[in-house]
Amino acid sequence: MKVDSFQGELQAMMFEAANTKPAVTGQKVGADFKDMLNSAINNVNGLAKSSSNLQMRFDRGDDDISLSDVMIARNKSSVAFEATIQVRNKLVEAYKELMNMPV
Repeated sequence: MKVDSFQGELQAMMFEAANTKPAVTGQKVGADFKDMLNSAINNVNGLAKSSSNLQMRFDRGDDDISLSDVMIARNKSSVAFEATIQVRNKLVEAYKELMNMPV
């Protein structure tokens, strides 16, 4: 997985969210959000596994893997993970804001 594809998916999700009509029930929206979030997290996990695999192959002396490949994969994984952390922080912040609203 590439960070570009992860960023593209996030942009596509934002575009979908902006252009979709409100659902009649919250269940459909919740299921879609859950699937999108799960997909994004799986992509980040895939990047981390790929980075780890490349590093392990480089450490073992695989001639097909260069140091630059390993560093690029690690940076992609790091950027994707940091983006996921920022999304999580925003979701927690939104949840806290909702919980503090008077009924």
